[in-house]
Amino acid sequence: MKKLFFLLSASLLLMSCSKDKYTISGTIKGLEDGKTIILETQDESGMGLKSIDTVKVENGKFVFEGKALEPSFHTLQIEGVQGKVPFILENGDITITVDKDSIQKSKVSGTYNNDEYVKFNEEIKVIQKKLMDFQTQNTEKMNLAQQTKDTAVINGLMQEFSKIQEEVGNASKAKYIGYAETHPKALISALIIQGMLNDPTADVKKAESIYNGFEESLKNTKPGKAIKTKLGEIKNPAVGATTPPAPGASN
Repeated sequence: MKKLFFLLSASLLLMSCSKDKYTISGTIKGLEDGKTIILETQDESGMGLKSIDTVKVENGKFVFEGKALEPSFHTLQIEGVQGKVPFILENGDITITVDKDSIQKSKVSGTYNNDEYVKFNEEIKVIQKKLMDFQTQNTEKMNLAQQTKDTAVINGLMQEFSKIQEEVGNASKAKYIGYAETHPKALISALIIQGMLNDPTADVKKAESIYNGFEESLKNTKPGKAIKTKLGEIKNPAVGATTPPAPGASN
């Protein structure tokens, strides 16, 4: 019994330790040894990216290890490969399979937020497929109409495109809000509400209601804190404002 208790305790300790750091296990076929993989995050200005770690590829594999204070979006830049691999850096075991010939087909898995990010993107692609299909099917037709100055065809295609665009936009918006309402601990939910509050026409009460339902761990992330700040500014727009002096008043 003591031996069993010891083994269970050791297992729980190992599980606990693994949650206190991240391990990114990556594979990439066809890339020569010695090539550099750069782990990047947004810089302080929020306008660019900065490197936080680099490793070398060995036998088609690479590993990053460290500790994340909170979940946040990062990217991998592979030497000699165009494009970046986006993912959410958080403590836990993350697996990334890089497709160097088609970087957007790279696969990320292994932690809650990354699995949710992948699933969410796939669901959004399904919603937006109708718009993408219309563009693919009518690009040649539009080009020909523009060359021949066939305004009737051009206007018809534009009207149809606008209709589908509005339909897809409404469906996407509903998906975003629905996701945030039903995923109170997902980083994506906080990013959705943060973006929502940047829209002057947004339903602030709805955004606040969803935010109030978030788990504390999500509220304590940078996006979560930004939402709280933004809600405060919206509720108290006069904070920081100055009252102009009355006409004729002396300085």
